[in-house]
Amino acid sequence: MQPVSSSNLSSVGYENGTLYIAFNSGGVYSYSNVPFSVYQGLMNAGSHGEYFHQYIKNVYPYKRIG
Repeated sequence: MQPVSSSNLSSVGYENGTLYIAFNSGGVYSYSNVPFSVYQGLMNAGSHGEYFHQYIKNVYPYKRIG
């Protein structure tokens, strides 16, 4: 997991098509079948939170893992 500077996201990780996001609110979620390019886009976005809401949230299946 890599820390990110965001008012919404705390840290982000990626492994074998699964995106892991820890939120500042305390929850940790895994998102399935996420292309590496989407992970790269998230990490390079000017706003991690906006990118998450536009391209990841409600797009990929997810579950709370922490």
